[in-house]
Amino acid sequence: MALKHANDETFDSMISNGLTLVDFWASWCGPCQMFGPIFESVSDQRSDVNFVKFEIDDVNRRTPAKFGIRSIPSVLAFVNGELKEARTGLMDEETLIQWIEELKG
Repeated sequence: MALKHANDETFDSMISNGLTLVDFWASWCGPCQMFGPIFESVSDQRSDVNFVKFEIDDVNRRTPAKFGIRSIPSVLAFVNGELKEARTGLMDEETLIQWIEELKG
């Protein structure tokens, strides 16, 4: 499934259906740059999960503030719009896939 990109205006509609993982990142963040290809690779493997990237920048401050994003990369897991779990820091592909399996239960 192709990655989608959200901003403050589109965020709520993009997390409203099913399991959605949102990667909060920034272009200046080294670990974010390392995690991006991992997130994209897993998105290609898992069509049963929505994968959304949210770039933290000067324009998109409301959503990260709402969820208390203080460190990036941070990945938040939502089910039908409800926050279920958050993880901060770089994850490898195996860890990300294992987390998805736990979330899908």
